[in-house]
Amino acid sequence: MPAPATELAARLGRSFRDPGLLEQALVHSSYVNEHPDPAILANERLEFLGDSVLSLVISEALWQRHPSEPEGLLTTRRAAIVSARGLASIAARYDIGTYLSLGQGAERSGERRRGSVLASTFEAVVAAVYLDGGLEAARALLLSACAEELEAELAPLSLKSPKSRLQELAYAHTGRPPTYRVVTVDGPDHARSYEVEVSLEGEVLGQGSGRSRRDAETEAATKALEQMADRGPDPAVLDPS
Repeated sequence: MPAPATELAARLGRSFRDPGLLEQALVHSSYVNEHPDPAILANERLEFLGDSVLSLVISEALWQRHPSEPEGLLTTRRAAIVSARGLASIAARYDIGTYLSLGQGAERSGERRRGSVLASTFEAVVAAVYLDGGLEAARALLLSACAEELEAELAPLSLKSPKSRLQELAYAHTGRPPTYRVVTVDGPDHARSYEVEVSLEGEVLGQGSGRSRRDAETEAATKALEQMADRGPDPAVLDPS
C-alpha cells in the first residue's frame, strides 16, 4: 500500500485485507483526469456507497442513543452529522485531505482543503472500510469518529434547521425572506457539487457548498447565522417563542 494509504489506515486503526480499496478512496477525479491509466480509479463510486452506509449507521446510532426524541429531532441530528460541513469536520480529525491524490489544477485551486471534497473523501473511506470488513467494521469506525456528535446535547435553537432560523431572523430584521442563489454547479450527474450564496436585501451573508442544492443552502444559512451573530444578539434568535 502506498505511504499515504498506509498512514491513514494506521490512523483509522484498521488493517485492510484489500489495500486497493483504501487507495481508491483517496483518488480524486481530478487526478484520474490528469493520469489516464485504466488501473487508476476515482473514488466517486465509493462516495456513492459510503453515503448510504453513513446514513444507515448514523440513523441507527441516534435511534439507540436518544430513545425519547421524536423523528424530527433525530432527523436534525443526523443532518448535522452527515452534511458536507459535518463530515468535513470529522474528516479533518483524521487529516484526510493530506492523503488525497489530486490533479495539479485541483491542488492549485485549494481542493485539498475544500469542505465538500473532504466530506466526499470521508464517505469513500467509509465505503472502503465497509467493503473490506463489512458493516460491523464500518459501524465501529463511525461510532468512534462521530462519538462527539452522536452524544451532543442540542441547544433549543438547534431544534430548528439553519434555514428556518435564518428566515425567522430575516423577517424580524427586514420583514422579508432571505434569497438563495446557485453560484456554481460542478461534477458529473451522480456526484454534483453545488455552491450557493444567501443574501438579505442585496447583502451576501453566507456561502455554502454541498452535493445537493439543499445541503449547500443549509451550509450557506449556517454561515449567515454566524455572521449575523457576530453583529450582536438578536431577540428573535435568543427567544424563538
